[in-house]
Amino acid sequence: MGIRSASEPGGITTVTVDYPPVNAIPSRGWFELADAILDAGRNPDTHVVILRAEGRGFNAGVDIKEMQATDGYGALVDANRGCAAAFAAVYDCAVPVVVAVNGFCVGGGIGLVGNADVIVASDDAVFGLPEVDRGALGAATHLARLVPQHMMRTLYYTAQNVTAQQLQHFGSVYEVVPREKLDDTAR
Repeated sequence: MGIRSASEPGGITTVTVDYPPVNAIPSRGWFELADAILDAGRNPDTHVVILRAEGRGFNAGVDIKEMQATDGYGALVDANRGCAAAFAAVYDCAVPVVVAVNGFCVGGGIGLVGNADVIVASDDAVFGLPEVDRGALGAATHLARLVPQHMMRTLYYTAQNVTAQQLQHFGSVYEVVPREKLDDTAR
């Protein structure tokens, strides 16, 4: 459980997110994810980083339960800082970052994919910002990298999801494949 990295032949480093049941990442996990991506990019043997997840979906954003269990705003501030660090790590990585999205990618997951170099997705993948329905913008600015302006506005105002197929149509997702082919496609 947590964040793990594995080097593979051909200069690939795979960073895997594994926070069951929905990959809602705790504050500490966002910083660990940032470190794993940056460390992989600094490794002279790494030519590409693949960011993927175990389980039902790629990412459910921040761990809301962690925030609810904490007095004050410390957990919220830490989660925001952790997300910013992870988003920046994907963007600033010294080698290309390919994100393999399975299932759902919501909240903070949008920040990860919005900063990636290449996005591949399973044919059941959906992307969204459910937090906008509660008045929080979260990773909303990163959605602007994935969809045209008017679609972005629609998604902000309605809190609806967009499918991998729609994002492929917009040019954001490179390839949509059955879930069982996702990891091989990312490679």
